[in-house]
Amino acid sequence: MLQTRLDRHAARHPSTETANDPPRIAVLIPCQNEAPAIRKVVADFRACLPQAIVYVYDNNSRDRTGKLARAAGAVVRSERLQGKGHVVRRMFADVEADIYILVDGDDTYDAATAPAMVRLLVGEQLDMVTGTRIGNEDGAYRRGHRFGNALLTGIVRRIFGDRVSDMLSGYRAFSRRFVKSFPALAGGFETETEFTIHALELNMPIQEVPTPYRPRPAGSASKLRTYADGLRILRTIIVLVKQERPLQLFALAGAVLCLLGIGLGLPVIMEFFRTGLVPRLPTALLATGLELLSCLSVFCGLVLDSIARGRKEMKRLAYLSIPAIAARR
Repeated sequence: MLQTRLDRHAARHPSTETANDPPRIAVLIPCQNEAPAIRKVVADFRACLPQAIVYVYDNNSRDRTGKLARAAGAVVRSERLQGKGHVVRRMFADVEADIYILVDGDDTYDAATAPAMVRLLVGEQLDMVTGTRIGNEDGAYRRGHRFGNALLTGIVRRIFGDRVSDMLSGYRAFSRRFVKSFPALAGGFETETEFTIHALELNMPIQEVPTPYRPRPAGSASKLRTYADGLRILRTIIVLVKQERPLQLFALAGAVLCLLGIGLGLPVIMEFFRTGLVPRLPTALLATGLELLSCLSVFCGLVLDSIARGRKEMKRLAYLSIPAIAARR
């Protein structure tokens, strides 16, 4: 029945692209209060990708961001729910294209890298190409942000696979398959973490392209709060581990509880074998409770792992129901 629904979905939304047609490219720019930079960003991407349509989604700007973007030739729309994740969800739902370029509106990323990202995406039949940041200019890539990115990326690489080096980059090229199968549940800057884990968990073909990363222009301020958003990203990683790899998480919790129970219970058992008495009954009960909780944690992990596998199969079928980009020679 699931496959029948997916077939009906594909029939209602057929791909109009053939091997001889150029792919439809959409440049998606979420922004808030980026008046100092948005005109240049739109102009640069229109020059580097003249066949693309540039969309600017204004997220409650209090300056002239929308007007300047429209004057530069962008299609301007708005999203009232505050946060980058909400804007990405709206863009992915509204915009129809074959290739999507997602980039920040602060002019820190190099538009000249976009054609190479598109060529790689199409030529290698990829679902995501990430622009990995190379910040050579002073102030482009703050030390705290660099350390936090390396730490969070390392955690994801350890758990989900060693195929990414810049998980928090805001410069990416996506296939239609990726965009229309992406759940987009995040509300803020943790949406980049969702991109990466979604691709890794479904074993999508992905690659990276180095790209220059420069400081913001004068008058432009970053919306990223280093510690608050870093903690939100860490929380997102933990939630996604619970959802996608529950057996690992609950088995780890079970192992910790088991070791605590053994540490507390072993002296009580040794005392019992030596004297035949249990003088520390509360400790014995606590150790027993910890061992029971350990077993319960592992059992919950096994049950949730079966559920996660079913969800993964559903996501994979939804992904496969969307036609791939036509290969070009």
